[in-house]
Amino acid sequence: MSEEQKGLSDGVEESRGDPRVLLAMNAVLSLWLGWTIVWGLDLLEVLEYGLGTVAGVSLGLFALTYVVVLQ
Repeated sequence: MSEEQKGLSDGVEESRGDPRVLLAMNAVLSLWLGWTIVWGLDLLEVLEYGLGTVAGVSLGLFALTYVVVLQ
């Protein structure tokens, strides 16, 4: 065997990854964080808790992280 075996760090550095996994993780984490933010602001009586509010905050977080990651 003339080829040198690659370690885990070499494999991670060469991996391009699947963008669908990143989008799914971003969606789930944005939803969770959006729910947490709206829940906390509802406790402080700043925002009213509702599905529309959670969806809006989550969508904003998703778009923000997507734009930041692309730069």
